[in-house]
Amino acid sequence: MNEITMKIQADELIMQALREDITSEDITTNAVMPEKKQGEVELICKQDGIIAGLWVFERVFTLLDPETKTEFYVEDGEKVRSGQLMGVVRGDIRVLLSGERTALNYLQRMSGIATYTRQAADLLKGTKTKLLDTRKTTPNMRIFEKYAVKAGGGYNHRYNLSDGILLKDNHIGAAGSVKKAVEMAKEYAPFVRKIEVETENLEMVKEAVEAGADIIMLDNMSPDQMKEAVNFIAGRAQTECSGNVTKEKIKMLSEIGVDYISSGALTHSAPILDISLKNLHAVEEM
Repeated sequence: MNEITMKIQADELIMQALREDITSEDITTNAVMPEKKQGEVELICKQDGIIAGLWVFERVFTLLDPETKTEFYVEDGEKVRSGQLMGVVRGDIRVLLSGERTALNYLQRMSGIATYTRQAADLLKGTKTKLLDTRKTTPNMRIFEKYAVKAGGGYNHRYNLSDGILLKDNHIGAAGSVKKAVEMAKEYAPFVRKIEVETENLEMVKEAVEAGADIIMLDNMSPDQMKEAVNFIAGRAQTECSGNVTKEKIKMLSEIGVDYISSGALTHSAPILDISLKNLHAVEEM
């Protein structure tokens, strides 16, 4: 993420996380380190995986003190190994101590998502199918979690409700039918917007195709139903399958021939990657 976007989108969220952790003062750090002193600490991976979120990790410390310096030995999207030294952070020891947990929370969470995504995306190698995330993200973490999906080799679905048209079951219910919902969306939305329709059976699929939907989501269908739907659509719309998609199901789903597989599990079920800041010690000021 470039400096401009970071200031607009990420800095406020990172500051909110820091304020959550320090409501008045860091009483422990202030007790053992009453005055400024230069130090450095090592960033160590404790588990094999894919690293993601190094720029967020670094930003936590520079928001506390712009003079903090971080030197990384890896880049986002790279494989890392247990015991690997990934970088060194240098600066005011009070900053290193007060920012440690928030910085690691971001890095562990984002790296966990990237790791899970890479495992799932690898199952699609050699196919035309792309792996998508969803809006099932942690509140106030979407910008970070969707970035982590990309770092892991996945692709982003729409970012938020302003980003694209997706007519789900309740939208269709409100409009009265798939046909009516698509007609209303075409009338209301700018012509540059694609229209995606969530379908649950072949009848809805047929109605979506006839209404001129650009993308048809096959939601919670059986593999046989999805195969029949893909054959019926026959390239007249792009296809996406969704609904309780985990990495264990992805290989099977890719064989159906859909264009996209979306999985909320990428962001809501990925375990963190274990990472630590260790060996903090004082150094001479440069």
